[in-house]
Amino acid sequence: MKASSRPGPAAPSGPLDSTAQLMTRITAQLGSQLGGLTLGGRRRPPTLVAVAHGSRDPEALRTVTALVDRVRALRPDLPVRLGHVELNEPLLADTLAELRGEAVLVPLLLGRGYHIKRDLPDAVAAAPHLSVRMAAPLGPHPLLAEALHTRLTEAGWPSGGSSGGPSGGLSGAGVVLAAAGSRDRDSAADTARTAALLSARLGGVPVLPGYASAAAPTVAEAVRALTDMGRGRRIAVASYFAAPGRFATQCADAAPGIASGPLGDHPAVARLVVHRYEQALASAPMSHPAVTVGV
Repeated sequence: MKASSRPGPAAPSGPLDSTAQLMTRITAQLGSQLGGLTLGGRRRPPTLVAVAHGSRDPEALRTVTALVDRVRALRPDLPVRLGHVELNEPLLADTLAELRGEAVLVPLLLGRGYHIKRDLPDAVAAAPHLSVRMAAPLGPHPLLAEALHTRLTEAGWPSGGSSGGPSGGLSGAGVVLAAAGSRDRDSAADTARTAALLSARLGGVPVLPGYASAAAPTVAEAVRALTDMGRGRRIAVASYFAAPGRFATQCADAAPGIASGPLGDHPAVARLVVHRYEQALASAPMSHPAVTVGV
């Protein structure tokens, strides 16, 4: 799988509170730039295929379906479909088999790893009747830090410590960013970048990654590391999962205090899905096999 040399958009230099407004402007600009590709508006735009992992937890399918519905509401002009890597229907292979013309795969995955580098390109290779682009995974991105912040606040994290330095009694606090884990170094780098973005969004509160499998440290080990740093007075676990599932539950159970819910259908995540779709259209020509655009 070839990677485009064109980098993705830089993180905003201003306060992360303004990320939503910034991304709205970027999305509008990209939409305007792509308008000339539609032959007077008569050509059907490429189908946005949201690719979820899949889970045996029945709540996972309901959650990703709600996210896809939110994406449709944001862009009613786009055909939007859902496909799963495994465990849930529709499977990605079945979704691609039903499509014709052009498609953009937008992984509802949070970093580069085996699914991004192998499973998705293999699925595209098995659908030679389609012209496909593959967007970057959702993470890392400041919009995910916004969604993580919201979920932490919903779980009981003090909202006063969100900007301008630790406040509201958070000088002894810390957060574990709980992720699935992967042996792929790129995946770990992406999670570490998201931890840094979330730390900035929380006003400098330390955020350490913790993993459910395949990587170290575990969530429990990350909790101990924060305690050793003098951050044991208030430790929260931020669930860095797109939807509920076994790993999300496992990580939440290891929390010594509050644990946030998965990202789910947060509006910032839906905006990011649309942005990744438009970024893919703007960054690479239709090709086969799939091209992954830069994060």
